[in-house]
Amino acid sequence: MGAALFKPVIHPDFHDLFSKMSFVDQLGFLLVHELDKRNLWHQMPVPIGLVYLTTRRTLLEKYDLKAVGSYQGLQFHAENFPYRTGDGKYNDPKNAEAGSQYSFFGRNMNPVDQKAELMDPDPVVVASKLLARRDYKDTGKQFNILAAAWIQFMVHDWMDHLEDTQQIEIVAPKEVASECPLKSFKFFATKEIPTNNDGIKTGHYNSRTAWWDGSAIYGDNGEKAKKLRTYVDGKLMIGDDGLLLHEENGVALSGDIRNSWAGVSILQALFTKEHNAVCDALKEEDPKLTDEELYRYARLVTSAVIAKIHTIDWTVELLKTKTMRAGMRANWYGLLGKSIKDTFGHIGGPILGGLVGLKKPNNHGVPYSLTEEFTSVYRMHSLIPSTLKLRDPTAKPGPSKSPPPYLEDIDIGNLLGLRGEELLSKIGFEKQTVSMGHQACGALELWNYPSFFRNVIPQNVDGTSRPDPIDLAALEGTILISLCTNTSKLRIFVLHQDWYHNSI
Repeated sequence: MGAALFKPVIHPDFHDLFSKMSFVDQLGFLLVHELDKRNLWHQMPVPIGLVYLTTRRTLLEKYDLKAVGSYQGLQFHAENFPYRTGDGKYNDPKNAEAGSQYSFFGRNMNPVDQKAELMDPDPVVVASKLLARRDYKDTGKQFNILAAAWIQFMVHDWMDHLEDTQQIEIVAPKEVASECPLKSFKFFATKEIPTNNDGIKTGHYNSRTAWWDGSAIYGDNGEKAKKLRTYVDGKLMIGDDGLLLHEENGVALSGDIRNSWAGVSILQALFTKEHNAVCDALKEEDPKLTDEELYRYARLVTSAVIAKIHTIDWTVELLKTKTMRAGMRANWYGLLGKSIKDTFGHIGGPILGGLVGLKKPNNHGVPYSLTEEFTSVYRMHSLIPSTLKLRDPTAKPGPSKSPPPYLEDIDIGNLLGLRGEELLSKIGFEKQTVSMGHQACGALELWNYPSFFRNVIPQNVDGTSRPDPIDLAALEGTILISLCTNTSKLRIFVLHQDWYHNSI
């Protein structure tokens, strides 16, 4: 009866879901639904906003997490694995494989066959008419280019679909062909893999580790991790100039170097040095620690620092509302706050004590993973400007903390891939970092997608270049069509916070 009564005020896409909810959850859903329709949640007083966010997260945890593959994995004793493993195994004591390399992406909803819709409208038309940069817009003082590179640094830690050997070709239609740098291009399909389980029959593997484990620095498997170590005092390899070292073919030596650019390389170098600094601090505290112990402990510390920065610094600045700031700090410290947590440790459950420091994983009945919908919406290439304004970090500081003197503009397209690594070595760590820190990044708006991504050389997993360029905007146009042709997906990422609390 309740579902029928409220049917007129609920979007049709939610009718079936609403009818399956408990009465209390239906009331929570109506609150969230009404605030969403009016775009009000971020404008409410902070206490009401926190109630909204908590209600939304509770509903997402109950109704929007779908398992792909087996629910059960190998169990183990947590005390036998008090450190990060190379391939992301042994984090959940009840499922050793959860979140590891080559495990399934999860889902926030059941798969829907959209093959008929994906070319209508044509993704190249979407890229040309809605995404392609016209008049560049930036974020002013809110977000700089380091912050733009940060989210790409995180994606290199979290997710990458395993590819098939089959290629797909996209051809620009006549009406926009003159606006496209590529009249056609090919890319590899995502490999579809049987789950051998009831429910969702096929899924896709994540070739990276889904945990927040710093794998963009350390690698996604033990073999890669060994290649990056010095085996002296637990440290990682880094160049004397503060930049990543390179193999003979110019590929950088770091945890994940596929489809990268100088901005991500700078952050990989920065946190490599952070790892080494932690090793020095640990050794000073306890000189008896072995190389292996120093490495493991420093990785735990560095991964936690990265997760903390993303939670209570980066995300807060991206969305920049008082409610979001309070919500993300509550995720980390709990409603009792930082002082209580620092003094007494984790008290109570996730609401009072925060998501960090829970005594056991809380996976809401499904194995931990990142979801297909999460990968679909985490698209922020518009943050990248067209040029980088190089500045002189050696100059004396000006009045009122003014930026260092301007030197020249660098086309950011030249900072992509192997060419970018070569140019970065000439610019240097300090000049690149200072310049990125003093320049606003692009705004997340339509008609602000960088043109150089429409004719970009993709890379293999080992960082080597592929022979043919792709139109990245057209590929993301396909994802945009997928989201718009299935409006149920649009509810997923308004605030899908629950994914990360087990990854710390």
